[in-house]
Amino acid sequence: MTTHGLPSGWLPEPEAMESERVLVALSGGVDSSVAAALLVEAGHQVVGVWMRLHDAADRVDGGRKSCCTLDAADDARRVADQLKIPFHIQNLEREFADAVLEPFVGAYLGGETPSPCVGCNTAVKFGALVGKGSALFGCEAVATGHYARRAVSSDGLSWRLRSAVDQDKDQTYFLHGLRREAIARARFPLGGMTKPEVREAARARGLPTAEKPESQEICFVPDGDYRSLLRARGWEPQRGEIVDERGEIVGTHEGSAGFTVGQRRGLSVTGASPRYVSAIDPRTNRITIGRRESLECRAIELTGAATPSGELPVGVVLNGAARIRHRGATAPGRLVSKGGGAATLELSDPLWAPSPGQTVVLYEGETLAAGGQISAHVPLHA
Repeated sequence: MTTHGLPSGWLPEPEAMESERVLVALSGGVDSSVAAALLVEAGHQVVGVWMRLHDAADRVDGGRKSCCTLDAADDARRVADQLKIPFHIQNLEREFADAVLEPFVGAYLGGETPSPCVGCNTAVKFGALVGKGSALFGCEAVATGHYARRAVSSDGLSWRLRSAVDQDKDQTYFLHGLRREAIARARFPLGGMTKPEVREAARARGLPTAEKPESQEICFVPDGDYRSLLRARGWEPQRGEIVDERGEIVGTHEGSAGFTVGQRRGLSVTGASPRYVSAIDPRTNRITIGRRESLECRAIELTGAATPSGELPVGVVLNGAARIRHRGATAPGRLVSKGGGAATLELSDPLWAPSPGQTVVLYEGETLAAGGQISAHVPLHA
């Protein structure tokens, strides 16, 4: 039985009854700008912080699409000035490098596909920033422009993420690593709004970011090609073999780190039907390709599987709707814990091209019940 789309035992987050001192992560974009404005209008004591995360902060973005350049910092400051709230720049480069940049590079070099936004949200925005916000500015909570909501257990002791009203913008997938303590201190003012409503709210308030375009997907890859970052970090592409499902050599490539499972573009292989990357072996620098149907699967092995309350004990089974990529299709399934963060996700309907290193989340109704990282999968047609 569900209430408001929530599973039994869970309730919508209560509205704040008293003024809070809230740190708002101002990115210089329209979403965080409106989030800050709404909190100010609700009577909260708001402190705006722009995070310096990497050397993009030393560049000017002519296209005004990045959240991490000098342009973005200037836009964030302009918003804070208009809202008459304190504004600070917080250097979190070390934390970002440890939690996001190094794992990003290591994942590609190891034949996996990383989810950098998960690490950034978990360890940086709702980790390091919360800690420093509490210590330096006395803030009780941290708010962002993410499209997400929260749910609280009926006994008031546990918290979960709840999907946003705007399903096209919902970002709970990228927030799955937050534990209940972090969710309890998180504020998502835009969770009940659609993107057009946010734009209109910004225009109505005359915010300088009202017409600013969406930020690029990977803020620390300025040209949009992650391979350039890998080269800058020491990767030297070497030619390797492309083999089919029978192990026969059908072509060559210029470096396995330049590919992800499910990729079609960039394969110098012709055939009667399209072929996709189905496996990457960084040890041999070999890529395996297969037909589209060969990438469908009903069983996925996970590492780091956990709920907002922590890792699952051995034998615990969770049922729900699984998603293996942001905005991807969901499929009914169950997550069976093996303990120590290891688990198997068994799907009722197949999902396509699960890529090692990517995030998997499991929803129970509108709440995000668990998440983990893909380590391997069993092809449906193996």
